[in-house]
Amino acid sequence: MAKLDILHFPDKRLRTKASKINHVDDDLRVIIDDMFETMYDAPGVGLAATQVNIHQRLMVIDVSEEKDQPLCFINPVITHKEGIEVMQEGCLSVPGFYEDIERANAITVKALDKQGKSFELTSDGLLAVCIQHEIDHLDGKLFVDYLSPLKRNRIRKKLERMEKELAAQKTRPSSTL
Repeated sequence: MAKLDILHFPDKRLRTKASKINHVDDDLRVIIDDMFETMYDAPGVGLAATQVNIHQRLMVIDVSEEKDQPLCFINPVITHKEGIEVMQEGCLSVPGFYEDIERANAITVKALDKQGKSFELTSDGLLAVCIQHEIDHLDGKLFVDYLSPLKRNRIRKKLERMEKELAAQKTRPSSTL
């Protein structure tokens, strides 16, 4: 397994709409394993392929405290939504920022699992919110898109400044004594 690089907002690649997966094979299962490793290491509860610059309709989620309930969704489609949930969301592609976002409280999603078998899952609460968040990524949408333009631009500028500072630190020669 290999840890993958996570793209950060405002990287334009995060806006790419993911393509449907036509064939589930061992190569795809390696990507799935790498995504789980990356998500757990980050640490996060969900990761869409778009976030690691793979533009296919694939996402992994594990909202369990013990990190022992991994869920893989290939070509996920929400078939039913109901209720309203306002939950504070964060994102591995928008590190360090958390905002209240309104989403459906309960959903039903259809997808393929890691073996390519079709399944349907009805969920609510955190899992439902996480599924909606990750599907947004597959559609080129970020949780910051639910915020006002002012808040979104403030976050973008802070992240750009942090990236520049990090890049400058990496290029500075280290001094030795």
